[in-house]
Amino acid sequence: MKVLIIVATAGEAARLAGVPAHVVVCGVGAVAAALTTQHELMQEPFDLVVSAGIGGAYPGSGLNPGDLAVSSLMAQADLGAVDGLPGQETFLSLDELGLSVQPDQPSDQLNGGIFPAWRGAQALAERLNLSSLRVGYGPALTLSTVTGSLAVAHALAARFPGAVCEGMEGAGVAQAALRCGVPAIEIRGISNPVGPRDRAAWKLGEALAATRRGVEALLGW
Repeated sequence: MKVLIIVATAGEAARLAGVPAHVVVCGVGAVAAALTTQHELMQEPFDLVVSAGIGGAYPGSGLNPGDLAVSSLMAQADLGAVDGLPGQETFLSLDELGLSVQPDQPSDQLNGGIFPAWRGAQALAERLNLSSLRVGYGPALTLSTVTGSLAVAHALAARFPGAVCEGMEGAGVAQAALRCGVPAIEIRGISNPVGPRDRAAWKLGEALAATRRGVEALLGW
């Protein structure tokens, strides 16, 4: 299986040095990730695209820093609109607005920015859970602004039941890959809980190590 791995930063790429895959640094954000993914897929064929890196764990996921998240789907969670009076705001998804990220789709096939993961994702998570690494399997949410409050974290987790992690690139990678006919998956080592930022408590080394273990397991499939 020929695998393309998209990461946001050079530091994440460095921790994946030597893996038998094509690792590319895209920069931060879903737009940068989508553009880079499309560019790489236009250069040569791949069987699978992986959005890899570190991220935060959502409340209720059961994941802690040093654990791993594997996506069941990748969602651009902040695409939509806010409606309502001050203090009574409600988030409206693209589906609720009748809009889609995919042009020329029938009205009953609109896509509000939610992309299915590679069909082997669940089996990969189950396989990894047999090791000493704790792994969560569920929706991986992509946002353009990192969540900094528990209230917002809980609201996102309620909108996407079972959400395991938050990142800034996954849905961009998935959208570009799937439009090119290539499956995608998101793998993130957990560096912190989603919510108020406490940089002193982040465990970047442990998160990067977990990411590498997840990628190595995937490539050894």
